[in-house]
Amino acid sequence: MTETRESEGGDVRERGESTHGGSNAQRRGAGRPRRRVLSRELILETALRMIDEQGEAGAGMRAVAHALGVRPSSLYNHVASRSDLIAGVRELISDRIDVECFEQMPWDRALERWADSYRAAFAAHPPTIALLATTPLTAASRTSLMYDAVVSALVRAGWPEARALSVIVAVESFLLGAALDAAAAADMLDPGPRADVPAFSAGYAARDRALAAAGERPADAAYRLGLTAMIAGLRIELSARSEADPALVDRGSGRGRGSRGFGDADPAASARPRR
Repeated sequence: MTETRESEGGDVRERGESTHGGSNAQRRGAGRPRRRVLSRELILETALRMIDEQGEAGAGMRAVAHALGVRPSSLYNHVASRSDLIAGVRELISDRIDVECFEQMPWDRALERWADSYRAAFAAHPPTIALLATTPLTAASRTSLMYDAVVSALVRAGWPEARALSVIVAVESFLLGAALDAAAAADMLDPGPRADVPAFSAGYAARDRALAAAGERPADAAYRLGLTAMIAGLRIELSARSEADPALVDRGSGRGRGSRGFGDADPAASARPRR
């Protein structure tokens, strides 16, 4: 296995590589980079990989430095502290979550798209969930820009400012569990050959047959069911608020009281006189 050592300035260089050319340089082959320059991006990507491999223990400065073949002190030229390292890992993941949908779609459909990308981003790195879910945002975190985009869209749709963040956290709580479920074995709930749980066993077998026919994974089916129910409930709440206060309309897309998304009531109903 190729080993690495640190050169002056914190660059990562293969152990045994000559800084003056020679046989080692010739063996490397023409066109191959001589070194990887230590950067914040490289450090954060390495930290994410280490967390995936080792869990929270991989999020330490020493662990990341060892993986890069540099002294821990070299990391501080790019990362201020362990807290900054974890904040940067959070940004790597949150940057992969789609927020442009909130500028292109009605709030409920955008929330569904956002949820899909959120779940996928965390499902790709399950060990980060427990770590990041309990770590406060830093003052300069790019992740705050994601939250700002979602809050802005919800408020435009008619959600009260005092309610918008609670909507997001409620959905996030479901999504983090769904991301863990996506990483679990498909047969995690298999009751086995037991005779004392007949309803559970029959329900498990029936679900397996239905999912096999649909070509769907258990985690995906449960996620879609839960998300559909959650968004349907949020629509009902917003509709009730709009009925109570007709001034609540979607200033961004024109959706508000009487607007329709999938699963909404027939628009003819809005034309009926109120009692």
